[in-house]
Amino acid sequence: MHLPSNIFWIMNDSPIRKAAGQSVANEQCKAGVMFLKGAGVEQSDTKAARCFRKAGGQGDAEAQYYLGLMYANGRGVKQSNTKAGQWYRKAAAQGYAAAQYHLGSMYDTGDGVQQSYAKAAQWYRKAAEQGHAAAQCNLGVLYAQGLGVQQSYSEAAKWYRKAAGQGLANAQANLAVMYYSGNGVKQSYPEAVQWFCKAAEQGHMEAIKVLELMKAQGLIR
Repeated sequence: MHLPSNIFWIMNDSPIRKAAGQSVANEQCKAGVMFLKGAGVEQSDTKAARCFRKAGGQGDAEAQYYLGLMYANGRGVKQSNTKAGQWYRKAAAQGYAAAQYHLGSMYDTGDGVQQSYAKAAQWYRKAAEQGHAAAQCNLGVLYAQGLGVQQSYSEAAKWYRKAAGQGLANAQANLAVMYYSGNGVKQSYPEAVQWFCKAAEQGHMEAIKVLELMKAQGLIR
């Protein structure tokens, strides 16, 4: 019997079969994003969730993350923080930073999981080390308050600075507060004003109020 030269005999667990499966999962995830955003197709949360579930079941981290979001927000599926956490965890275990951040947030608040500041810090740190700005800011908050980690203003300032440098308004305001008070950094009103202004320019209401107060106190012109 003659077989075409492009036929491959593939064992179930072979790298070639795994690569083929990953490619299919990636395409399913892309289709899910298109349905979610209505990009080139009619928007459909239900179809998006279906695509993400298929891809996520094959191990696609991005799809697992998106399905977690769908469950968290009740889009295309029945809202469930517990299931959101389960899918975030799958993606987080593969190093997906956004999923690590959201899982950390769930442990921070106790939504869908047993509340644990230590686990929140653990997952925030994993995401923060990958440059996730919101995770960096939240990790800074935990250090400032000594929740789940040993209290350290200097560590808080370090993480606030990383997030502030990426333009995150909350981190800019938090870093400004540290310069205002001198906690974790050398006290400096000019530095405080600089960071409050950056946050205020993004509409951060607390930063705007503090700047007005500093003007009233004659600390700035």
